Amino acid sequence: RRERLYRQGRPAPDLRGHTVIVVDDGLATGSTARAALRFVRRHEPARVVLAVPVGSPEAAEAMRAEADEVVCLHRPAAFMAVGLWYENFDQLTDRDVLEALHARL
Repeated sequence: RRERLYRQGRPAPDLRGHTVIVVDDGLATGSTARAALRFVRRHEPARVVLAVPVGSPEAAEAMRAEADEVVCLHRPAAFMAVGLWYENFDQLTDRDVLEALHARL
């Protein structure tokens, strides 16, 4: 549903042979990033990079098996939750995402 809503009839980009950077707000368990990386891999990119501002050391290390490169700026030993590293960690609405996509286009 969301993919249809966000794409608004536009085709998915062709990832084959390109470098793809997957960005996540942070890694707690890494399950969301892992799913995204595996989805991207199925589209045969030349290279896959995961970029996150903060993550648990264990999850960041585990992502090395999923991405060609993992960029994790902060790996605190006492990691508890992604949201604790943000001043504002409100959930985005579909409207928020559509406004951001339209601003980019």
